[in-house]
Amino acid sequence: MTNKIKLTTSLQKAKETAVMQPSSCCSAGRAALTPTEAVTSDASALEQNQVDLPTLPDTASWPIIPEGIYILGTDDKEGFAADAEGPARPVKVSAFRMAPYAVTNAEYAAFVEATGYVTEAERFGWSYVFHLLIEDPQQQKIIGSPPQTPWWLGVEGASWRQPEGPDSSIEERLDHPVVHVSWNDASAYCTWAGVRLPTEIEWEAAARGGLERKRYPWGDVLRPGGEHYCNIWQGVFPTKNHASDGYLGTGPVNAFLPNGYGLYNISGNVWEWCSDWFTADPNKRGSSDEPQGPSQGASRLMKGGSYLCHQSYCNRYRVAARSSNTPDSSTGNIGFRVVAEV
Repeated sequence: MTNKIKLTTSLQKAKETAVMQPSSCCSAGRAALTPTEAVTSDASALEQNQVDLPTLPDTASWPIIPEGIYILGTDDKEGFAADAEGPARPVKVSAFRMAPYAVTNAEYAAFVEATGYVTEAERFGWSYVFHLLIEDPQQQKIIGSPPQTPWWLGVEGASWRQPEGPDSSIEERLDHPVVHVSWNDASAYCTWAGVRLPTEIEWEAAARGGLERKRYPWGDVLRPGGEHYCNIWQGVFPTKNHASDGYLGTGPVNAFLPNGYGLYNISGNVWEWCSDWFTADPNKRGSSDEPQGPSQGASRLMKGGSYLCHQSYCNRYRVAARSSNTPDSSTGNIGFRVVAEV
């Protein structure tokens, strides 16, 4: 009971802080609980065990995002200036293919089976789990939580295989997006599969589905006709999720309607890593010709929002919204989607 009272008090304080700092619910960084220099990704398994399996992605069937001039960013009043969402500007993009779905648990399992790769969450021995997804916190070994985001619990044994800790499994979630993967883990998958992470402008161009300057992949209204179009938070964050969209945590990668390019869950469900380093300086987001972001940085860009995003705290399921995390960080709401050349 004492632990529950402490957590409730911390949540209330953090909730008040989040009103002033709306980015705080997005994800949590690994360095908040442990040093990060002791563990690095090991790519040697990829070099030793590279194999050609039928489980490699069929990129030829993926939607083509046509070459064109796209708008990067927004001048929308709902945008966060501190995130450098604006000013909106036209940017040239070459044609490319994008996977219609985020990488699934089944697909990541095929990669691990083929290469023997061990994710950073497994190497560190823990990852962040959202507090409401842990049925009995007393049964898990919790190493701590970041002071500003106590709804994120560092759980020993949490990984892509066991998303909520040792008592959980992906057995019934093979068609859900893989989570607890760092940017480094996503990049390792790309090396094996012969694909890559999208740049921010590629992700944003694809997410709009052929629409221009719209807030969401389907238009400017969050729930057209009262229908849910994405998996985000409903209720009072971070203590009560009514889950009226059908999902408390992740949902299947093909849930809800696709956008105009045939891409599913481009908003909500899980954050998706991009290749860019993150910058909060609008002048360092790259040129007007296929920008790739800064040449270096401390954190990598994420797009799309997740099942934890709520308008009052993390209104980042909008197409132009952006967030970031360190390349070695992993949480239960970060996954990735990949692209390929035409």
